Amino acid sequence: MKRSLLKLKNYEVHSVTTAFEGKKNANIATWMMQSGMKGKFLCVALYKVDYTIELVRQSGILNINLLSKEQKNLINKLGRKSGRDSNKFKNLPHAIDERGCPYLTEAIGYVACETHDVADSGDHDVFTCRIVRQVVLNPEKEPLTYRYLKEIGLIR
Repeated sequence: MKRSLLKLKNYEVHSVTTAFEGKKNANIATWMMQSGMKGKFLCVALYKVDYTIELVRQSGILNINLLSKEQKNLINKLGRKSGRDSNKFKNLPHAIDERGCPYLTEAIGYVACETHDVADSGDHDVFTCRIVRQVVLNPEKEPLTYRYLKEIGLIR
C-alpha cells in the first residue's frame, strides 16, 4: 500500500480564532509552524472557503490555540460546521483578549498574532503572522495530534 509521506507526520491540532466588527469565528487548523528565530513569526494555512479566513483578512488578527486531547470533540464543532450559519462559541469556554479576539480558555495555550503577509497555496492561503504574545493556560494538558484523531476514528 502506497502512503503519502506527509500523512505520516503527526501534526498538532489547533483552533484559529478571530473577530471583526462584532463577528467572531473559530476553525480547526493543523498546518502551523514557527517561521522565524526567537518566536517572532509563524505561518498558518487557512482553507480559502472558511468564514475564519474571511474574518482574518478583514481584521488582520487571530489567536492560534493549541488544543488538548480533552478537546477532541471540537473537531466536529469547529471543523465540520460553518460559522456563517451557527454560533460556534455557544457553550464553548472562551474569553476575549484586549484586541477583541477570542481565545479558548481550556486550550493548552494560544499565540496572539497579527497578519504580516499571505501566499497562495492552492485550496489554502498561508499567512505569515507576527507573534504579539504567547500565553500558556493549561501546561499540564497533552496536545491533541493528527495521529491521535486517526487512532480514535475521528478522521481517516
